[in-house]
Amino acid sequence: MTTKIIPTSYPPAPVGFGESLKYWLKLGFISFGGPAGQIAMMHLELVERRRWISERRFLHALNYCMLLPGPEAQQLATYIGWLMHGVKGGVAAGVLFVLPSLLLLIALTWVYVSFGSLPVVAGILYGIKPAVTAIVVFAAYRIGTRALRHGVLWAIAAAAFVAIFALDIPFPYIVLGAASLGMAGGKFMPDKFKAAGGHGTSGRDYGAALIDDDTPTPGHACFSWARLSGLVIIGLVLWGSVMALLSGQSTLFTMGGFFTKAALVTFGGAYAVLPYVYQGGVEHYQWLTAHQMIDGLALGETTPGPLIMVVAFVGFIGGWSKALFGPDTLFWAGAAGAGVATFFTFLPSFLFILAGGPLVERTHGDLKFTAPLTAITAAVVGVILNLAVFFAWHTLWPAAIKTAPFSGQFEWFSALLGVAAFIVLWRYQAGVVKVIGACALLGLGYSMLA
Repeated sequence: MTTKIIPTSYPPAPVGFGESLKYWLKLGFISFGGPAGQIAMMHLELVERRRWISERRFLHALNYCMLLPGPEAQQLATYIGWLMHGVKGGVAAGVLFVLPSLLLLIALTWVYVSFGSLPVVAGILYGIKPAVTAIVVFAAYRIGTRALRHGVLWAIAAAAFVAIFALDIPFPYIVLGAASLGMAGGKFMPDKFKAAGGHGTSGRDYGAALIDDDTPTPGHACFSWARLSGLVIIGLVLWGSVMALLSGQSTLFTMGGFFTKAALVTFGGAYAVLPYVYQGGVEHYQWLTAHQMIDGLALGETTPGPLIMVVAFVGFIGGWSKALFGPDTLFWAGAAGAGVATFFTFLPSFLFILAGGPLVERTHGDLKFTAPLTAITAAVVGVILNLAVFFAWHTLWPAAIKTAPFSGQFEWFSALLGVAAFIVLWRYQAGVVKVIGACALLGLGYSMLA
């Protein structure tokens, strides 16, 4: 039984910058549940309860953020903060959405690398690995059912899977190839590459909002070439300045360039970029192992903030394993790696909203703009499925290597746990944190009895 929302005739009182800061900080600590849960939290609080923004304006912002690379929930918070209080509001909302997760992941990753070999911790991680594999498979299923609406998009997804699994083609090239197909498809088969319908509206009236349907766009949100140029220059200067500071430390400098590229190909959410991070962090630069990558994804799933914050784990392990500042300062090396990974992953997101928001909104619904993104989303399904295959392989045959892919003992308990976790996610719509917690306990119990 739902509670009836009684419309209010008058909008709420203007919200000061300090009051909005308190909300964004609170959101940073409670934003569990992935992007869907985070967006639902913001809708409940900002649209229904506080009425800072109307339903239609909220959904318009969300649909725009979903067209961009990067974490849509963090970008949505940045967008609303920017709409309310300009650049400072957007920066504050976006930073506070991420900062608690970064600090928590630094602490948890330190515990992981310092005490991960203890039997209790190892048992917990044993149960978490098949849960993470099931979560990635479920993500491919969930995105696929929404994005693959006909045979052409299914074919793009299949081609992307073959490209990355069998041909080992880097993820950015797959994105570029899919975008090219989308551009051609939008021209010759427009009906096949129309963007899927938006989130829709609830049809409910929550009352007059501070930023209502007919509220004029504030001056700072209107398009201006001078404002666009200024913000782009500031962003490039920030990027170049930090890269210059890191030039004396080759590993951190490499991380800066790598995570910048990762941020620019994150179409389709965090699960879409994980294969690219896996290719670079595990296979190319060898900052961490495949098993550590799975553990990092589990930590990312159980902490607040966007799932893409798993990059902080990758950066921490990379800094720690390379002993950047010597063997006596491993924690600070890890913290530096986590900070660099986070900074360069999220800097483009801020630029997309603060600088590109007014410009890109003009193209919203334009097939020339949305068709490539439709094709990229289809390719992302195949890429995520490939990631699930890799995770399952390392979980079920932990001792296997590429030249002997099925060598070593088969982990039958992990297989059962993974299947059970997928069923619970799919059939009963259980929360990710609950699934990981239950699998962790079962893995601990099994490892203690084995």
